[in-house]
Amino acid sequence: MNILRGFPVFPFLFTLLVCHTHSFSQKKVPGVAVPGKTIFFDDFNEDQLNRKNWNVVKTGNVVNNEQQAYVDSSLVLTLVKGEAAQGAENGALRIKPKYTQGFRSTKNASFDFISGRINTKGKVEFSYGRAEARIRITDGKGFWPAWWLLGGGDWPATGEIDIMEYIGENWTNAALHGQGYSGNTPFVERVPVGADSSVNNWHVYAVDWTAEEIDFSVDGKSFYKVSKPEIEKYGKWAYDSPKHLILNFALGGSYPAGVNKVTSPYPGLPEASVELIKTGKCQMLVDWVKITANP
Repeated sequence: MNILRGFPVFPFLFTLLVCHTHSFSQKKVPGVAVPGKTIFFDDFNEDQLNRKNWNVVKTGNVVNNEQQAYVDSSLVLTLVKGEAAQGAENGALRIKPKYTQGFRSTKNASFDFISGRINTKGKVEFSYGRAEARIRITDGKGFWPAWWLLGGGDWPATGEIDIMEYIGENWTNAALHGQGYSGNTPFVERVPVGADSSVNNWHVYAVDWTAEEIDFSVDGKSFYKVSKPEIEKYGKWAYDSPKHLILNFALGGSYPAGVNKVTSPYPGLPEASVELIKTGKCQMLVDWVKITANP
C-alpha cells in the first residue's frame, strides 16, 4: 500500500506495548511451525474486536485515489462465528465493504463505499520475527484487501512490508517500500493464483524478518527473499525499527486502476465488482494473526 504513514521506536528489540497472552498461552496456535516464542496471537474468538490490541481507523485524508471511506462500524467490521466464519473454527474477523452512495467522511468528502481498516500502532509492535495471518478473500477486480507491517515515522523512510496485497488479478503480491524504493518499488513479487490456490480459499500469508533479510511465503512456501545489501543499492535499509500490524480492505484506486485500466464506474473498480459489493458478496475473513519471535 503506497500510503504516507509512521514513528521510530527503539531498534533491534522486540517491542510489545500491549499484548494479552491469554489468547494463546492455553491453546495450540495454528500455522506453520517455526522455532521461537509466540509473542502475539489473536484468533478473533471473542464477541467484539479486542481494542486493547487493535485500533479502528476512520478516514481523514484520502490516499491512492481509493474509493472507500474507512469507518468504525459493525456494518463493515465485525467478528463472526459458525457458518459466517466459513471454516474458521473459533470465529473470524470480517471486513465487508458496503455501498453507501454519498457517504460523508470526517472531512466532509463524499464516498459511495465504506470499509474497514485496523492496526496495532502503539499497542502491538515488534522488530524481527515472523508475522503471519490466515486469510480468505472474495475474488473481484479492483478489490484491494491487504495484510502488512508499517513503522511509526514518516513514510517511506519508516519502512513498509506488504505481506499480501490482492487487486483482483490472477496473483497476490508482496512488496517493500523505503526511502529510494517507494511507490512503484523494484522490490515486489507476484504469486500466481489458480483453481487450487484461489484467494477464495484459506491461505497463510507470512513474512520472516531478520536484521539481514526479509523472506515472504504463502502456506509455508517461500517465494521471495530480499537481503539488506540488495535494498542498500537503492536506499537505506528501513527495517531496524519496530513495525505494527495492519489489515484493511480498500476499493479501487491508483494501484488497481494502473493494472486493470478500469476508469468507470470508479477508478480501478468495474461494474461487476460494484455489484458484488451491493449484493453483500464482498469480504475479507481473517481466521487468526500471529507474531513469533526469532529463535
